[in-house]
Amino acid sequence: MTGYDAEFIGPGGLAVPLPVPAQRTRRLDYTHFSVLLDPARRLASVTACTIDGGKLVDLPRTGSWRLDPRVPAREQAGKSLYENNPLDRGHLVRRLDPVWGDMASAEQANADTFTFTNAAPQVDAFNQSKELWNGLEDHVLEYANSHDHRIVVFTGPVLDEDDPVYRGVAIPRMFWKVVAWASAGDGPTGDEGDSRLYAAGFVLDQTPQLDDADLDAITAQALARDQVPPLGPFRTYQVPVVDVGSLTSIDLGPLLTADVLGMEPQPPSGNEPAEILIQRVPQARRWAELTVREQIRLRAGS
Repeated sequence: MTGYDAEFIGPGGLAVPLPVPAQRTRRLDYTHFSVLLDPARRLASVTACTIDGGKLVDLPRTGSWRLDPRVPAREQAGKSLYENNPLDRGHLVRRLDPVWGDMASAEQANADTFTFTNAAPQVDAFNQSKELWNGLEDHVLEYANSHDHRIVVFTGPVLDEDDPVYRGVAIPRMFWKVVAWASAGDGPTGDEGDSRLYAAGFVLDQTPQLDDADLDAITAQALARDQVPPLGPFRTYQVPVVDVGSLTSIDLGPLLTADVLGMEPQPPSGNEPAEILIQRVPQARRWAELTVREQIRLRAGS
């Protein structure tokens, strides 16, 4: 199992190290991706995946979810979390992303994505925003035409202390993603071999748009009946990478200064965040909801 490669989008020492969570995690390497598992939350804190768009293999969706035998079962949210309820086993590392290279590697990567350490509970109702969230990597791959279409993707849940606990697992209501790529000739010298790192940050929110009192009451009633706490439809935002770090207490290293939005960005084009989101996440004033791929900004200053 090769795991995440920090120098994957090189060259010339252009490294993108694994983000560093504040809490203790276990590193688990799989084919073309790694998971930093939070054993206390029983979910991944960070997933890190390398994608070679020039070597992707089109495999059908096959695989069965399983626990990782390298980790005690009590540290993983397994199938009992998802039984007899509307929760979906949401892939954190998207199934298609690490499926590249020779056929043996591609097939192993496909199977590896069905490990419960790579799953997180999400609403299962399909909608346009979920399609948009799942297609962000494709959009960046199409844009990042340097270095054989190579990108790296970091994804994880926002693990808040007040997430509602259901069947022994605290259910995240927000997820984050940071995608990074390099562009040849954009480095300080301007030479073709001199590359510059770029990154774009995104947040997915599945919190119901209810005020705190109503949300707390409905959540308590649901949990008392062994029902899933209320979750809303997916809403996807492009956000400053620094906001991802603030939300998650994860050190994102060089991705902060590589942000295409800049450290003091104007919001990307899109709908204004709902007031209830701004009340819960003050930095959301700098966010804008995305509804179509054309609203995504991948060029600094655009």
